[in-house]
Parts: sequence; structure tokens; C-alpha cells
Amino acid sequence: MQALANWSRGRFHYAWLAVAVTFLVMLITAGTRATPSVMMVPLEQQFGWSRTTISLALSINLALFGLMGPFAAAAMLRFGLRRTVLIALTVLSASVALSSLMQATWQLQLIWGLVVGCTTGATSMTLGASVVNRWFVERRGFAMGILTASSATGQLVFLPLLAAITEQHGWRPVVLLVAAAAAVVIPLVGWLLPERPASIGQRAYGEPDDAPVAPAQTQNPIAIAFGALAKASRSRDFWLLFFSFFVCGASTNGYIGTHFIAMCGDYGISPVKGAGVLAAMGIFDLIGTTLSGWLSDRYNARVLLFWYYGLRGLALIYLPYALGVEFFFGLPLFAMFYGLDWVATVPPTVKLTTDRFGSREAPVVFGWIVAGHQLGAAFAALGAGLLRNSLGSYTVATMISGGLCIISALVVLRINRQPTPVLAPA
Repeated sequence: MQALANWSRGRFHYAWLAVAVTFLVMLITAGTRATPSVMMVPLEQQFGWSRTTISLALSINLALFGLMGPFAAAAMLRFGLRRTVLIALTVLSASVALSSLMQATWQLQLIWGLVVGCTTGATSMTLGASVVNRWFVERRGFAMGILTASSATGQLVFLPLLAAITEQHGWRPVVLLVAAAAAVVIPLVGWLLPERPASIGQRAYGEPDDAPVAPAQTQNPIAIAFGALAKASRSRDFWLLFFSFFVCGASTNGYIGTHFIAMCGDYGISPVKGAGVLAAMGIFDLIGTTLSGWLSDRYNARVLLFWYYGLRGLALIYLPYALGVEFFFGLPLFAMFYGLDWVATVPPTVKLTTDRFGSREAPVVFGWIVAGHQLGAAFAALGAGLLRNSLGSYTVATMISGGLCIISALVVLRINRQPTPVLAPA
């Protein structure tokens, strides 16, 4: 690693290689978390499990994914980022492989609910925020945009392939493929991801040479996590960020990410075609989220969030009509419009969190905000399943999700109020 760091001097800053490795980890995490959406119908058909039962496991997964965020960030401070990620990836790979043997619903809840939820919580958005705050002083928004886009790329790479394998060979080969992908990335993390810039004798990107080095954290991770929550919870801005990210999770991972392929089936659209639409969203989100990171370095983050949530709400309200329309003005238009906005909210949310709580505590505080994101996702995953079972369609759930986004668009304008012009450089 040190030899590679020495070679990179004068060519590029090692921070960008750290971003590349983290991108790959988050991509695998996104692919793993997307897997249950292609398993839902096959599990229902093979075992006779209800949509509500399967949605419950996914709801547990989504909730724990978020709740692990602050504790994972604290563990990275106390025990080391690389060690925490390596342990999480190892457990993730082993547990997903083991799920190929499951026969009962309690095994589904245990593996895909508890274990996968906890391990992916250490290898997703909180990891991205931790890496960005350690390695960047300048261009944080752009770096976070790249890392956030990994979730779209993971969806793009995995979903069509996984849907095709499921259709031809069943769901068991799918989980084995995902487990192997997680195992492959483990040695790359051990070899290429330093603990922090000082570990290889470098400064963070854009950091002055005379900046003091932050002391190592010696507190218990649980104390770090709850200490950050105690401080942040006294701020109105924390709760506004928490609520907005609750809605973000409900309207993306929880609803569309979990139920979209099954929703397409209600309209006679095959799982492979539904996965293809999600993959198209992934292409547009890769563009939209990277652009969002670039914009977050330059413009008012509150105003960006206002537009992101508002446009997402309108897209969701349009979705039931899109499913009944063919050609461009149906699903292709929805995929483009919604895809550009899928997780574009993350870079400005990280920026607002860092501005409000400081770069050292921001990853842990953001971990708690991510917990709100995933509680919203769990709420939507289970709630949409219940509404589908009760009403026979997803239309009401779609309208609720869109309405919450419109409300969130208004709420975010109250975060970290500053007398800056609309869309003036931040």
C-alpha cells in the first residue's frame, strides 16, 4: 500500500483511489440490498410465503441497515475504518451464501433481515461519509456524489443479471453469486484502503500542510454514537434532516427499490423487464447523483433538496399513469425523471450535516440521519406490502409516497437557515 501511495505522488492524490475502493464496496452493498426485490415473487411461489411475510424481512433489513450506521461510524473512529469494513464484508458474504439453504421464514428473517441488515449498514452511506470526511477538505460534495452514485451503479450492474438468472435457474444461484461478489472485494479493501491519509504520509485532499492532525478516538463506540446523538438531538436542524431523510428512504429503497418489480407484475410486465426499468433508473441516477455532488459544492444545499424532493414527489404521483401508458410517455419517462433524482439528496444532506455539526462528528451524526432514512424505508417496505395485500394494488401507497415527498420539499427549506440568495454559491 505504501509503495502504491509513493507511486501516486505527482500523478494523482491517493484520496481518489480511496474513493474508487469505497465505490466498489458500496456497489457490492447496493447489489446485495437489491437482491431481495428479484427474490420476492420466486419465494412467494416456491414456499407459499405471503407478500407481507417477505416484506417484513426486508423491513427488518432496512431498519437495521439504518440503525447500524451511527454505531458503524463510531466503530470506524474507535477500531479503524478498514478493520470494520473487512469484518462486515466477511460476515455479509458468509451469511448471504448460507441463505441458499433456507427453508423457513425465520431463516429469511434472521439472514436477510438481521444479519444482512446489520452488515450492509457498515458498508454503505455511512462508510461513504466517513471516507469523504477523512480524505477530503475540498470537493467533498463531488466525492460524496460519486460514492452515492455507487448505489445506482450496483443496481445497474446486478438487477438485470439477477432477474435473468432467477427466471432461468431460480433464486438460489442468485444469492451465491452475490456472496461471491462480496468475497472478491475483501482483499482489495485490505490492500488498497488506508486507515486515513496520515497512515501513508499524506494530507487530505485540499488540506493545508500546517493543519493539526486530529487525535485518535479512544472512547467506546457506543458512547461515541449516543454522545453524538445527545448533542445533535438538541438541534432543530437534526430533526429536520432526520425527517427529510426518513421520507427519502420511504420513497426510494423502501418503496420503489423493494416493490417496483412486483408492482410491474401487477400490470403484466415481466420481472426481467421490470429490472431493466430499474437499471435504466440506475443509469440516470449515476448521472444525477454525480451532478448533485458537483452542485452541492457550489450552490445552496437547502434549495437543491427542495427541488429534488418536489420533483421526486411529482414523479411518484405520475407513476400509476405511467404504468398504463406505452412508449416514451410511460415507464421510460418515469425512469428518466425519477432516476435522475433517486439518491441525489445525499450529497446536499451530507453537506448540511457537515456544515452544521463539523467534519469530525458529521459521519456519526449522519449515521443517525441515515437511520431515519432506513426507518422510512422499513416503514414503506412493510406498509406498501400491507396496502397491496389489502387493496389489491399499489396505487394508494404510491400516492402516499409522493405526497410525503412534497411535504419534505417544504420542510428542508427550514434547515440551517442562512441569509444567502437562492442558488447562490454556498
